[in-house]
Amino acid sequence: MERGNEEAVEPGRVRQMWHLLEPLHALLYYAPEAFDEAAALGYDTAERWPSYFAWRAAPLGTAGPLPVTSAFYSFSPGMVARYVPAVWETAAPAKVLAARLRAVDRTYRAVLGDDAVAGPELAEAAALARRAAEAVRPLGLAGRPLAAANAGLPWPDAPHLVLWQAATVLREHRGDGHLAALLAAGLDPVEALVSFAAVGAAPEPVFESRGWSAADWSAVRARLTARGLLDPAGAVTEAGRALRADVEHRTDVLAAAPWTALGPESTARLANLLGGPWLAAIGSGLLPSENTLGIGKI
Repeated sequence: MERGNEEAVEPGRVRQMWHLLEPLHALLYYAPEAFDEAAALGYDTAERWPSYFAWRAAPLGTAGPLPVTSAFYSFSPGMVARYVPAVWETAAPAKVLAARLRAVDRTYRAVLGDDAVAGPELAEAAALARRAAEAVRPLGLAGRPLAAANAGLPWPDAPHLVLWQAATVLREHRGDGHLAALLAAGLDPVEALVSFAAVGAAPEPVFESRGWSAADWSAVRARLTARGLLDPAGAVTEAGRALRADVEHRTDVLAAAPWTALGPESTARLANLLGGPWLAAIGSGLLPSENTLGIGKI
């Protein structure tokens, strides 16, 4: 793909597209229909983590704990090792991927409604989102393992499944870029969480889901204080806030290419079309009001 003639999309629009698409992707991790499909595969659904690791890591194949820990970044190695590779002993990745689409089909029909799923606006949104998602391949996927793994999957036929898969490719593309921004800022996985909590992305207990110990958290506070990013009381400093703002800006810049390829007009049209599905996802009550991604806070 030739580059250089595309009209740039504003960073604010890039972040808005993430805010609109992320809930549509994340329904998979919370919907009862998804837990039904996970249980049918043999996963313990008393907690959400077995199915979470299976759903999200399946595009990587039978990946072990080291590559999954690396790609997911913020989870403690010990937590990942509790679930990976055990999830592949329960169901092979190919079966997980097929069940994943069944789960999305059932979830979207329940949350969005059959009329919306079959409607022309969702079909148009799916086509636009797919164009943006397909642009990540010729633009380059080096250093983006989760985006590449999802971009390599075949496209489903139904528009609502296309929309979900495009949202997934685009959110993982952004997420992979976010990890690059964190690394450039010198923030390791625990430092990323502690600094994010400090700027108000979510309360600290929300980040306990990533499996780090109180000792890990305490040690990071000391390191960030020594760097001048936290004050002695653990509150974020001006320097710490500026560093996190720069990380988010860099993330927006690194996530902009698919939207630049789609173009400002089509991106704006997609944003308008996603309003209804976004409201349905948020209004479903399935998604947590506080989340580790800082949606709604950054």
